[in-house]
Amino acid sequence: MLRNFPMPTARRVTAIALLALVGWRTGAHAAGPLGGDAERGRLLMAQYQCGRCHAIPGVAGARGKLAVPLDAFGARSYIAGRIPNRPATLVRWIVDPPSLVPGTAMPNLGVSAVEAHDIAAYLGRLR
Repeated sequence: MLRNFPMPTARRVTAIALLALVGWRTGAHAAGPLGGDAERGRLLMAQYQCGRCHAIPGVAGARGKLAVPLDAFGARSYIAGRIPNRPATLVRWIVDPPSLVPGTAMPNLGVSAVEAHDIAAYLGRLR
């Protein structure tokens, strides 16, 4: 079935892995091409009361202990411990977590896609 599929060389695989690592570690993924207003995202996290469950640096009253703290979220490789932390995926997670991880304790709060871009921009800056 895969006979005609060209397999990548070890050199090509290594180069791709290094490029991905460099892009990730330099923060290229944090706001990414999706943009977003990080300050508005910080305010939206307070409005949606994300801090009832999560401890979130810079968000007033966000000292929740029911869910993982979101400090250094921008440096994390995964969302919810299993989904690659990429801008578009993070936006989808913020808008509708159960659609990505059925049975998750993270509820759908009714966050719009525009608001999710802003929240994702804020989370991406947390290092």
